[in-house]
Amino acid sequence: MTDHALDTVLPAAVLGQPWALRRLYDELAPAVNGYLRSRGASAPEDLTSEVFLVVFTRLPEVTGGLAGLRTFVFSVAHARLVDDLRRRSRQPETVEFDPGRYERGATSASAEDQALATMSDESVRAVLARLPEDQRDVLLMRLVGDLTVDEVAAVMGRSSGAIKQLQRRAVVALREHFSTSGVPL
Repeated sequence: MTDHALDTVLPAAVLGQPWALRRLYDELAPAVNGYLRSRGASAPEDLTSEVFLVVFTRLPEVTGGLAGLRTFVFSVAHARLVDDLRRRSRQPETVEFDPGRYERGATSASAEDQALATMSDESVRAVLARLPEDQRDVLLMRLVGDLTVDEVAAVMGRSSGAIKQLQRRAVVALREHFSTSGVPL
């Protein structure tokens, strides 16, 4: 869907029209989920739902059209992510053993298959983990969230110039990492 088409849906969504809320969710939720997932949220789908529960209840307060909505959505997503990371740092997650999940004779994927299936996500996270948190957030919001520099600045409470510098430093750091690791650019 184009931004123009979303601009026409926005007034109906502000009025609470279910079809319009669904279209906004369908358009914006994948980017929010991608941002939360790439930042290591414990349950990105759940957090995405929480983000949109907040956004939809406060939709009449959003100003600035579609750009304002995107900024608001990612501001809420960023706040939910910070809450999730803080909660997990204070209270590690524990899981009880469930013998029903591990039946005798049950087959599971080999370690190699599991490693190959998760390699791309883990390698991307590992490369991003090399960056300072603010640079990582800028890259993820710009690339995964498809936010403009000004929208990221509003989300992070910084100037547009600061966001441009963070993005430039992140790209330089990634370029340096890949060139020293032998990955052709």
